[in-house]
Amino acid sequence: MDKPFEPYPSMNCRIISEKVKYRIIMSYALYFILCAFIFNTPLDILNGLKDIISSPSILISDYMAVGNVGAAFVNSGILMLIALAIAHKNNSHMTGSLIAAVFTVGGFAFFGKNVYNIISIILGVYLHSRIQKEKFSKYLLIAFFGTSLGPLVSQISFGLDLPPLLGLFSGHMAGLIAGLVLPALAGHFVKFHQGFSLYNIGFVSGMVGTFFMSVIRAFGKNSERALIVSVGNDLEFTVIFGLLFVSLLVLGFYFNNKSFRNYIRLFRHSGRLIEDFVLMDGFAITLINMGTLGLLSTALMLLIGGELNGPIIGGILTVVGFGAFGKHPKNVIPVMAGVFFGALLQVWDITSTAVLITVLYSTTLAPIAGKFGWKAGLLAGFLHITIVMNIGDLHGGMNLYNNGFAGGMVAGTLVPIFESFRKEEI
Repeated sequence: MDKPFEPYPSMNCRIISEKVKYRIIMSYALYFILCAFIFNTPLDILNGLKDIISSPSILISDYMAVGNVGAAFVNSGILMLIALAIAHKNNSHMTGSLIAAVFTVGGFAFFGKNVYNIISIILGVYLHSRIQKEKFSKYLLIAFFGTSLGPLVSQISFGLDLPPLLGLFSGHMAGLIAGLVLPALAGHFVKFHQGFSLYNIGFVSGMVGTFFMSVIRAFGKNSERALIVSVGNDLEFTVIFGLLFVSLLVLGFYFNNKSFRNYIRLFRHSGRLIEDFVLMDGFAITLINMGTLGLLSTALMLLIGGELNGPIIGGILTVVGFGAFGKHPKNVIPVMAGVFFGALLQVWDITSTAVLITVLYSTTLAPIAGKFGWKAGLLAGFLHITIVMNIGDLHGGMNLYNNGFAGGMVAGTLVPIFESFRKEEI
């Protein structure tokens, strides 16, 4: 694990060991935990974590409101550390895909994922690897991204008014089954959108969540959608996350021999699965891209007049994570613009949390803009918001990656059309 693993690094940047990469990403998890004590005392944080763990966690449940701000930050840091520990134990290299997974886990730990509801899903994926007699490392990313179904575990455990022991048992059994089937479905469903939706597991989880929700409704139970969000922390969060994203830029600048040279070259990538920026352009350039996307996303949210709450922070961190695995300013801006344009013409409040997280998570469709151009990106974003605002009823909020579910449908529909007309032009 100490040997560097950058087969195609930028010629101008330093080779960085795996140990250093792990320490850098781990430092951000620890940073979140330290930031927690700015807002709450240790006792308050502990009580907040209890509230978070015992909540149904249905989309959208801001853990800053469910528990408290400090508890949400600790929850995020802990989940990132757990993911890093599992990855290190399985000798996984710090590739762009792993960075995307860790930051996504940390982001959604602000509104839906916690220590309780991710365990059985990861164990289910591990069980799949044992049955197939393959290394767990092969399915590690599926396990991490598959925690998008965390609300499935929590809702069955705490939200359906089942007897306590039956609820706990049923919730974990559902998570185990979901984790068990995710690897089999992941490879199949990626063919539908041909890698043009970066949140492939979000699409798969949407399907799995829909099946589980259908069974739950068949037995007379239901899952009411939630919209629990926190307010009033814009200044503090702007400073905390501004420092984080600036540090990414500074580290990238330093490791790139104190320059931003070759960063624009990264824009040549369409972002289509699987394009790993760490492997193709190096860790230093990737850090610069992540920091740039973080500052861009945060500034955009504040300029629009949105509230920096748990879901929006989760969206920003996910965009930053995928700055190592498919996203860059050139391919995300057209899709974001398409969502804004759609919100303005449709019935949605452009400053609402629901619209703003759609702006952020719609960048799952960044490869469409990267491959077919900015006009295609605009159209994809416009259609995305129309789908995502309605599709959540299918899985009843059980799938945290609702935009991944919608994005898979949009990409699976648009890409064949774009390719067809491109062939006719040729």
